[in-house]
Amino acid sequence: MRLELASRMMQFVEAKDAKIPAIGLGTWELRGRSCARLVEQALRLGYRHIDTAQAYENEREVGEALRASGVPRGEVFVTTKVWTSHFAPHDLERSTKESLNKLRVAEVDLLLLHWPNPRVPLSETLEALARVRKLGMTRHIGVSNFTVALMEEAIGKCPAPLVCNQVEYHPYLDQMKVREACARHGLALVAYSPIAKGRVRKDEVLARIGRAHGKSAAQACLRWLVQQGVSAIPRTSRLERLSENMEIFDFELSQAEMAEISAMGSRGGRLTDFGFSPKWD
Repeated sequence: MRLELASRMMQFVEAKDAKIPAIGLGTWELRGRSCARLVEQALRLGYRHIDTAQAYENEREVGEALRASGVPRGEVFVTTKVWTSHFAPHDLERSTKESLNKLRVAEVDLLLLHWPNPRVPLSETLEALARVRKLGMTRHIGVSNFTVALMEEAIGKCPAPLVCNQVEYHPYLDQMKVREACARHGLALVAYSPIAKGRVRKDEVLARIGRAHGKSAAQACLRWLVQQGVSAIPRTSRLERLSENMEIFDFELSQAEMAEISAMGSRGGRLTDFGFSPKWD
């Protein structure tokens, strides 16, 4: 299957008035010229969802790639995230302007709070987040790494609609509580580390399921996410993986295959955890 066809078959995850491409490119740990080159190539191959963050220190390179690709700005869904040290209202607005300057765009499509920060009142941060949306710096707003309780608190306190919660999600981590809460409140779930930082590529169950469809273990994993209505943003530093991660729209997993993959998850499967992390569901 040609990648151009896969691009035309791209699916979307819809929440409120946001339309998020089901597959995107995560850019965590990508730096410098190699980051710009990879993002540019991804856009040329058909990717229309690019995820970055202030903390990744690569917004400038992502912006360079956006311009170099020749893809019209309106066709690319760009996400960035505000770091926790910028959650005070004035700092949030200032840092968002800096992100736009680095990206050299008038607005991003989605602006997220990167992690919870209990040192700043959530209501104040959310008011500032809604304000930058009202000022036209972002089309949509959301949160990342929020537990169900924090997500519901944020929904209740935010003056503008939140459209997503971006969290770690892959076959080894049971995120049913977060998924159900997102569905209940009309939020999209965006999955980072969707192939478990490469671990799925050596998984025998996923490899077997993938072979049944003429696909790889990673493709079976990404298809499992997309069929749940999840948007996945796999990161890769290898150009050859870009095509592989996109080519998941020409097959479908059976209910039995979906259930078998889901059964692999547990609460102990988390790969990204820090001292400042919230108490996970």
